Amino acid sequence: MSMSVGRAKLTQGLKELTVRWEKARAEWDDPMADDIEKTVIEPLEPRVRATVTALEKMIETMARAKRECGPE
Repeated sequence: MSMSVGRAKLTQGLKELTVRWEKARAEWDDPMADDIEKTVIEPLEPRVRATVTALEKMIETMARAKRECGPE
């Protein structure tokens, strides 16, 4: 799998998780749900965004390396 495909799947997965979690929270409102949201769901978004940013930088770096090291 290419880094671009991985980046897209990661982004889409976060979107799907967010939608499904919002549906679950509409019917599930207790301390356990609050704890899961606080300790699992909320920390995921910034981590996924940081990972996507790192992947984008890696994609750019790899493309530059291919251009610079490729045939002239």
